[in-house]
Amino acid sequence: MRYNYRYRLAPSDTHRETLDSHRDLYRQMYNHFFHRLNHEDGATKYVEINQLPSIKQWWDVLTNLYSRTLQNVVEKLYTNLSRLKDAKDAGRKVGLLKWKAPTEYRSFTYRQSGLELKNTSGQPVLRLSKIGEIPVRMYRDIPDGAKLKQVTVKKEPTSEWFAIFGIETPDDPPEKPDELTDVVGIDVGILKYAHDTDGTAVESLDLSDERERLKHAQRDHSRKQHGSANYRNQQRVVACRHAELKQKRRDFLHKLSNYYAREHDLVAVEDLNAAEMMQFDSNSRNRAAAAWGTFLRLLEYKCEREGTHFVVIDPRNTTMECASCGVKTDKPLWVRELSCPACGFEANRDANAAWNILVRGLKKVGTGCPESMPAETALPTDTVVSAKRVVETGSPAR
Repeated sequence: MRYNYRYRLAPSDTHRETLDSHRDLYRQMYNHFFHRLNHEDGATKYVEINQLPSIKQWWDVLTNLYSRTLQNVVEKLYTNLSRLKDAKDAGRKVGLLKWKAPTEYRSFTYRQSGLELKNTSGQPVLRLSKIGEIPVRMYRDIPDGAKLKQVTVKKEPTSEWFAIFGIETPDDPPEKPDELTDVVGIDVGILKYAHDTDGTAVESLDLSDERERLKHAQRDHSRKQHGSANYRNQQRVVACRHAELKQKRRDFLHKLSNYYAREHDLVAVEDLNAAEMMQFDSNSRNRAAAAWGTFLRLLEYKCEREGTHFVVIDPRNTTMECASCGVKTDKPLWVRELSCPACGFEANRDANAAWNILVRGLKKVGTGCPESMPAETALPTDTVVSAKRVVETGSPAR
């Protein structure tokens, strides 16, 4: 299996200058081939890669860059173009590729060669061709037997440098079980982030303090003279506040998704179109902060890693249909309790949706419905779990 492991780098001042110099040269190369793409007939990925040796003859500084990484720059341009085309063919509105400004091109990749992770006097270091050896803060070990296939070096807006290791383990993912003994359906929301069929309701993460600090940092930034040293320093402070928000949110999502993937044989969720939901007139900020799309992506790959069935179902009417008899009852969003007029079944609206999600998920994989339906179990009283508890006592983050 393939995984990405992200580590913070601890470059010296000399290494920082070298990394920034290389990053900007790769950006210039990207823009050069972007210009050729728009103005040269017959420009293709392989034709442009074959142009690199001749370009080095008149662009001498390119000899300071690793040749395979230069090829990756060309591949990156055409990969971006291909993704835009796929999105357009899928009917989505897309823009055009753009010229990369110095602050917009933040990473470059070493693939297969020119990279080595080794231990020097007890300190893990990453050796990159044409750059040197950079200390790495290895907060967790790479699995035994794993091979380092590629490294992406990235500079964050906070001016910190990170290395994303692409590793490959020799083991295949576990076989998914044929007999499902522990299954769960999950309904995601805003006030309660996740409501599942085990009777657990996980509260949303409270980031109000972090948002307040971000607001104050942005206000101070707006008062600085544009382009001054104080302006640039405060710009980094704003970036740090954004990074703080992102890191706490992703830590919560990693631990929550890890729990569901490890503790169950099947996880059923709704196939949510998060981008489309952001177009609604109200509450878009809370929808964006919930990061449902990120949660589902994390949950999917962790289920694959743990040998757990991951099933996505059509979310239509999951909150309106009675989980006991299937009768649809239209209710406004602010009504949080479901009372079925046909069979008298009563439940929390999110808990009812979680049961509908689970039943549809089980039907999709062909194992039928759970042995005990909500009407028979009377839906056990929900256990409300604080998001803080998930962060503090959850299993390891990745």
